[in-house]
Amino acid sequence: MSLHSWTTRAVHAGKDDLAALGLHAPPIDLSTTYPSHDVVGEATRLDEFAEGHDDGGPPVYGRVANPTVRRFENALAELEGAEAAVAFSTGMAALSACLLAQVAAGRSHVVGVRPLYGTTDHLLDSGLLGTSVTWASPEDAASAITGRTGLVVVETPANPTLDEVDLRALTDACAPVPVLVDSTFATPVLQHPLEQGAAMVLHSATKYLGGHGDVMGGVVACGEDMARSLRQIRFVTGAMLHPMAGYELLRGLSTLAVRVHGASATAAELARRLADHPGVTRVHYPSIGGAMVSFETSADPVTLVSAVRLITPAVSLGSVDSLIQHPASLTHRIMDEVSRKEAGISPDLVRLSVGLEDVEDLWGDLDQALAHAAR
Repeated sequence: MSLHSWTTRAVHAGKDDLAALGLHAPPIDLSTTYPSHDVVGEATRLDEFAEGHDDGGPPVYGRVANPTVRRFENALAELEGAEAAVAFSTGMAALSACLLAQVAAGRSHVVGVRPLYGTTDHLLDSGLLGTSVTWASPEDAASAITGRTGLVVVETPANPTLDEVDLRALTDACAPVPVLVDSTFATPVLQHPLEQGAAMVLHSATKYLGGHGDVMGGVVACGEDMARSLRQIRFVTGAMLHPMAGYELLRGLSTLAVRVHGASATAAELARRLADHPGVTRVHYPSIGGAMVSFETSADPVTLVSAVRLITPAVSLGSVDSLIQHPASLTHRIMDEVSRKEAGISPDLVRLSVGLEDVEDLWGDLDQALAHAAR
């Protein structure tokens, strides 16, 4: 185990060998294919790759693995305290691989704990990948488990209500069924679900891990056995993270702690001020902190979102600039109204992703938008 702090490891993880290589910045390997002079040996290695193993050598073909992506995977695994991590082209591709791995193992039933990201909810509810779902509260999740249950899926803090789940209580109650935790909002800066008994930690790397709104990706940190299953799925589906994205995400980890802490301080102050605003009826802000704030307004939320001038009205989150959106119209529109209500997603709810702007500038924009919406 490293003697260095987590923040220091975030700067150096995945890059410990660079000095010995005579490099300072990680190289970007854009190769789609790799020379194979030892045909028999490479054929054997390809069989191993197809079984989900990765020996760290040249990957034969870019859909199988990539050296730059491996650096990001190794770094994220280290920061999550996992044996391995497997990166994908998007967060939804990562989740899909987790579900397909359970379907392939004959455990197609999922227990879902709402609220979840809207498209996650839709994927589970639709059964598009051959899964079936039972929705349950954190307290009732264990009683919803059957002999076919392969996964319990939870997001904490949850999107968009920022509900929090006692992960230790949930994982203990659901054992031995693995619990997958979407930890996108928290990042490994604020929580480590594997330490609380989770089997898998999912990140939409597009958000805080990248941190600048210019890269897409997903990653799952887990044990090596599960990682092999996920690599098998990735091998056949082609949902490989692009090398340039791997480079940008590895770079993003270096500043993750300072970005999350900085934005969290501003978010906490905005949550305090919103709670005192006459146009706000309820504020949602998690006990662990973070850069996300959700609030319900007595004014028209759609008008409010349209009235911001500094904050960008857009989906997504986790960027250095602040974003605001109306979940019932956008990120969670794909859910039906009854499901949204069951998940606690009010039509008056607005979700704010706080960036690194000055708190007074952000408050000035929110205050004028709330005033405009009230009129």
